[in-house]
Amino acid sequence: MAFPFADIPEFSSQLTGQGPAEDIISIIKYIYIRYIGSALAENIWYFISTIISISIIIILTVFIARLVNELLEKQIPRIMESSRIGKEFDETSHALTRRLIVAAIYTIGILMTILLIPSLNRIAIAMLAGAGVATLAIGFAAQDSLSNIISGIFLAIFKPMRIGDYVDFKGEYGYVEDITLRHTIICTWDQRRIIVPNKLMGSDFIVNWSIGNPETVWPVNFGIGYSSDIDKARSIITEVAESHPHVLKEKGINVRLTELGDFAMNLRLTFYAPSRGMAYDAGCDIREAVKKRFDAEGIEIPYPYQNVIIVKQPVDASSRPRPENGHSQEEEQAN
Repeated sequence: MAFPFADIPEFSSQLTGQGPAEDIISIIKYIYIRYIGSALAENIWYFISTIISISIIIILTVFIARLVNELLEKQIPRIMESSRIGKEFDETSHALTRRLIVAAIYTIGILMTILLIPSLNRIAIAMLAGAGVATLAIGFAAQDSLSNIISGIFLAIFKPMRIGDYVDFKGEYGYVEDITLRHTIICTWDQRRIIVPNKLMGSDFIVNWSIGNPETVWPVNFGIGYSSDIDKARSIITEVAESHPHVLKEKGINVRLTELGDFAMNLRLTFYAPSRGMAYDAGCDIREAVKKRFDAEGIEIPYPYQNVIIVKQPVDASSRPRPENGHSQEEEQAN
């Protein structure tokens, strides 16, 4: 039987008089040079070109995304502020629009990268073939993220709050520092950052102190004793409030008797302030100054107290102790 490689000159001379080990090595070399080497030479150049293309796409995507983000973040506000439409510039809509554009750039870069990799390309085509089931599965898996994104877009459109607005959220007071596609950042008065998902900001009860007119009506309560002079106390409270720089005197200052409590008469001061923050500070200052004036003028701020009444009950004769001889004390006296 003729040997398969006997007709090849480079092997026919080696297969005669050579050992079996040398014949196997020669066959392997021939197969590598004839088939594997040529295949690798073609595939390695394709592999290298694919890696270079993917690297270029990634670098360009990151560069373009950062460039667009910087342009939208810094240059566009300057242009709009210097133009006639500067008054209509909305920082909240600008922030969300900027993030949507940057996210779209990254999405395009990812899609271009997938198209360059054949295996990922086939997976993408297979996913598109079953898009109905895949969309349903992704919708269930990412429903929270999608609802946050949609709520963030609604916040930018309807503007119940804007970046820089002062709000009360679940008992916390602060200003809206940023609104992203996923969450809203509230910076509290003590410099804490509360990260709230956008869907909660769109569905929960929030007090916005900055929307519309930022001026605030602020109450401060005082309790005086029943023996104190109401008119004198009202006059002191009014004088102290009028002397504070944050109180808007032209808006009016009112002091009313709101309640006759168990141990005090409650007076409520209401005044206008330019903002909620100034109103809180003014309320604290007025409360302290009024306390000092009350002490100097002899107006009592009573403590809570209770009257305890002790009633002495008469002792029943049947319940009195009897002496050891079995006769009561009255019987012994009669004898």
